[in-house]
Formats: sequence, C-alpha cells, structure tokens
Amino acid sequence: MDRELFALEERIEQFITLCQNLRAENQELRTRVASLEVERNRLNEKIETACTRLESLMERMPEQ
Repeated sequence: MDRELFALEERIEQFITLCQNLRAENQELRTRVASLEVERNRLNEKIETACTRLESLMERMPEQ
C-alpha cells in the first residue's frame, strides 16, 4: 500500500510539474503571438503606405 501511495504521489508531482511547464510555455506563446501581431500590423501599414505612394506615382506618370 505504501508503494502505491508513493507511486501515486510521484505521478501527482510529475503532473503538477507538467502543468507548470505548460502554463509557462503558454504564457511565452501568448507573448510571442502578441508581439507578432504588432509586427504584422506594422508591416501592413508599411504595405498600405507603399501602395498609396505607388498609386500616386502612377497617376503622375504620363500615358504612352
């Protein structure tokens, strides 16, 4: 019986460690996703600015 309780205790400790590790990894991933979303928005703004500038340049070009 003692062995069974000891084995159960070890499995519970392993489970707790796994949960803590997964929680930490999840937080890291949430932070990374937030950072990547900010970067994506910044790049989209740059693309929009470039498109606007190109359209403006194309309008000023003489037609051939």
